[in-house]
Amino acid sequence: APKPQAAPQPAPARQQAAPAPAAKQDAKQEKKDQPGVKEVKPLRGASAAIAKNMDASLEVPTATSVRAVPAKLMADNRIVINNHLKRTRGGKVSFTHLIGYAMIRALKYFPNMNRHYAEIDGKPHVVTPEHVNLGLAIDLKGKDGSRNLVVASIKAVEDMSFFEFWQAYEEVISKARNNKLTADDFAGTTISLTNPGGIGTNHSVPRLQKGQGAIIGVGALEYPAQFEGTSEKTLTDLGISKIITLTSTYDHRIIQGAESGEFLKKIHQLLLGEDKFYDDIFTSLRLPYEPVRWVEDIPDGDVDKTARIIELIDAYRMRGHLMADTDPLNYRQRRHEDLDILSHGLTLWDLDREFAVGGFAGKQRMKLRDVLGVLRDAYCRTVGVEYQHIINPEERRWLQERIEVPHPKPSPGEQKYILSKLNAAEAFETFLQTKYVGQKRFSLEGGETVIPLLDTILDKAAEYELDEVVIGMPHRGRLNVLANIVGKPISQIFQEFEGNLDPGQAHGSGDVKYHLGAEGKYFRMFGDGETKVTLTANPSHLETVDPVLEG
Repeated sequence: APKPQAAPQPAPARQQAAPAPAAKQDAKQEKKDQPGVKEVKPLRGASAAIAKNMDASLEVPTATSVRAVPAKLMADNRIVINNHLKRTRGGKVSFTHLIGYAMIRALKYFPNMNRHYAEIDGKPHVVTPEHVNLGLAIDLKGKDGSRNLVVASIKAVEDMSFFEFWQAYEEVISKARNNKLTADDFAGTTISLTNPGGIGTNHSVPRLQKGQGAIIGVGALEYPAQFEGTSEKTLTDLGISKIITLTSTYDHRIIQGAESGEFLKKIHQLLLGEDKFYDDIFTSLRLPYEPVRWVEDIPDGDVDKTARIIELIDAYRMRGHLMADTDPLNYRQRRHEDLDILSHGLTLWDLDREFAVGGFAGKQRMKLRDVLGVLRDAYCRTVGVEYQHIINPEERRWLQERIEVPHPKPSPGEQKYILSKLNAAEAFETFLQTKYVGQKRFSLEGGETVIPLLDTILDKAAEYELDEVVIGMPHRGRLNVLANIVGKPISQIFQEFEGNLDPGQAHGSGDVKYHLGAEGKYFRMFGDGETKVTLTANPSHLETVDPVLEG
């Protein structure tokens, strides 16, 4: 019998499409209601947060103080700082670093600028934070060309040295650029710094966020508008400085205009060097020189400034070695009155003026800044040169022509090679003192740089195809020179420490190891060339090797 068929099931109801999100519907409706609108796009992420913060900032009643600050001294000291950093640890100090640090220092005199307004139980209060947390307004450019503004803060800056502040500042900027900022970086800001001058804005009145008492704006570094068409030479001759416009936008409920104005005035004074502002920065960065000082321009008097420049050059040739930074272990700022431009009737306003220099450094006219650069590089860096006692003028000129010239920085490959020679000298001495404890060896410890120094001399000798280089030297460091310069086999030196002397060797058989000489070949590391090198034996404690070597 046929099976009964199951009752047909009703067709499933057709599912209706989910309604569009309200935001999309509103956006479409707004676009529909506004003819000519191409796109309506909701803000998300950082853009939405910025919009929310800007809306909240409208509740803060603000006022703004404005002050123009001459930037000449700041610019000149920044050049000195960055030239030193370029020669040493690297990195750069910006104008914003200096202004930010001046702002921190000024807060010690005006701590009320670090307070903020709050309503507690419906009543107005003023809140004094425990620390100064400096917010940095950072402009981030997206891959699509869009821009986002974030404000991350450096925590507890009030007791930082300039070096600590500089490092903390760069760390925050690096985290922002690499999208590694966390919620903690945004929290707790008490006062902010923004720099629209970086994109050419002369003057800014930024928004003030809740929880802060003030925000300082930094304008562009420019000459005053009335000098816009003036030539650089005329500006220099007239002593016209570029200026930076600073603004202080503050919460008018707890900060008054006079206090904000005095706060900007204090920043102004610090940026002109008051309260040892630049001295502290130079000390923090371990610059061995004094900063440039703010003084009024001195007009030409009875003695022409060109004569003062020549006098300054002679002073450096005579006394420059007294300012040389020759002690890497003991930091101090070096100063000598004879080498101070103020002692010669010159000021920071003369730095960019040209003067006749009579062939100094191969030129007839130079800016004072460039003259000082040559003199300091020649006489005041890590090598002191003293030769003015030489009577023969031709000999003095010969030295000047080789000292007062640019000294290019070694390439990375050359630097690594120099380091390898230093390491070899250090490793040799360390091994000997560990393996042969108590044995007399006249160590080179503390003077290992003699190895790369001798290596450089031999390199030049090989470059100019000298037949032979003969070296006479005392006991101190002789074993190291034998091993790392002459090329005496290290195994042979170790055998001599064991008491196994080769009776057939030249230069005095059977003598103690630190009296022995040797011969070898030197081959250039960079380029072609070789030369014979001989270290003469020195069998006497009376140092007779020198007159014997010289014949």
